[in-house]
Amino acid sequence: MKILVQKYGGTSVTNTEKRKLIHQRVKEAMKEGFKVVLIVSAMGREGDPYATDTLRSLALGECDDLPLRELDLIMSCGEIISAVVVAATLRAQGIPACALTGAQAGFLTDGRYSEAEVVDCQPSRIKELLQLNEVPVVAGFQGTDAQGEINTLGRGGSDTSAVIMGAALGAERVEIFTDVSGIMTADPLIIDGARVIQQITYSEVSQLAYEGARVIHPRAVEVAMCNNVRIMVKSLEEPGVGTLITTEASLIKGNFSTRGRRAVTGIAHETNLVQFLIELDHPNSSSELEIFRQIAEAGVNIDLISVFPLLKAFVIEDKHCRKVERILERLEVPFKVEKDCAKVSVVGVGMHSIPGVMAKVVKALNEHNIEIKQTGDSNITISLLIKQDDLRRAVQTIHDSFCLANGNAEGQ
Repeated sequence: MKILVQKYGGTSVTNTEKRKLIHQRVKEAMKEGFKVVLIVSAMGREGDPYATDTLRSLALGECDDLPLRELDLIMSCGEIISAVVVAATLRAQGIPACALTGAQAGFLTDGRYSEAEVVDCQPSRIKELLQLNEVPVVAGFQGTDAQGEINTLGRGGSDTSAVIMGAALGAERVEIFTDVSGIMTADPLIIDGARVIQQITYSEVSQLAYEGARVIHPRAVEVAMCNNVRIMVKSLEEPGVGTLITTEASLIKGNFSTRGRRAVTGIAHETNLVQFLIELDHPNSSSELEIFRQIAEAGVNIDLISVFPLLKAFVIEDKHCRKVERILERLEVPFKVEKDCAKVSVVGVGMHSIPGVMAKVVKALNEHNIEIKQTGDSNITISLLIKQDDLRRAVQTIHDSFCLANGNAEGQ
């Protein structure tokens, strides 16, 4: 049995016209000989009647300290509504379909409310429906624990549901339909010339997602990588264009030389960041430990950490600025704050084998008088902290420097 799992996000199920396009995509897949399973998100965004955040706000409006158990109950309703409505759309167009909750589809969770992980998937009901030539339409973002309690999977949960289902069924691939044409070389809303990346590795897309790209949730990519599930990200309205997420081995198959491999695949960014600089008079490891311990206990994530004997630098989201300031004031630690910052991250699996990528990035920004306030790097990522006012120019400059608009850059 040749199986295809398709996931449709909130903007893809939000109105009749979009749902008719879902029918068209399912029909096309069936003509290609696939048995199709759908995973759906809640309709629309906050403010829309059945969106997850709308339902959550409805409950919190009555009680602002509502237990997570009750919040999970109401937040799971949006996907169930979508599943029923999409199944109804398919039936009205002549395709037998059956709506299922996450539990009915076989998702068993670890019991953590609002941020649960799926510990097992037993899709026996799905397989029965496929044998009957029905299309299962599954509510994403949810499952039940061993006690039958409903748990939601956190942000990006429907992406994760789709990949787990694809792995459990041995699907040929998982298609994630969204409102963009695929994973782009950079955010097309802030630069000219951004293009769809045709193929990208699991590690690259996961890194882009962690660094600010919003097309697919990194947890879903990690599950796909562990289970070798191929993912295609594409547009509901333009399905011919898309991005295949696969292994690095598949990407370079047949190419026995590193010459010509791309150094940079894409650029991600984050805004509304704050840099903290702590300058000490003398090395003090106990003071350093206490600073980071209290920040962690306050629930603040820190990024771009640079630690020297007398200087500590790190970056946080702007919304946590006052919280960290209070901690440092209480510890009587001298510090400086640089607000209105942004982080630009250059990602490419080839950079670990191609020298000079950092030099090229720095040269490009220097030529345009863009100050680099701090840097950080990993095996496939270079991150740079800059002033937020310079963000558009910085991303455009790096994008142009590596010729990402046409993919023919030197060393790519």
